[in-house]
Amino acid sequence: MLLIRLIDLYSLIVVAAVVVSWINVRRDHPAVRLLHGLTEPVLAPIRKVLPPLGGIDLSPVVLLIALRVLASLF
Repeated sequence: MLLIRLIDLYSLIVVAAVVVSWINVRRDHPAVRLLHGLTEPVLAPIRKVLPPLGGIDLSPVVLLIALRVLASLF
């Protein structure tokens, strides 16, 4: 189903954004800006709801879990 494939693709984009955040890549690189532009509008509201955990950003984990739950509904 197309929707499940799109959810899977977006999950990979989220994982790629997380990996890029761990390595030393220029923030102005076009690929980094693309990943940030695709993920930040969804991750920012999640960050506002989650309590701070000593500098650990769990918003991608929450998003990936939500995407899996959404995919399982179809």
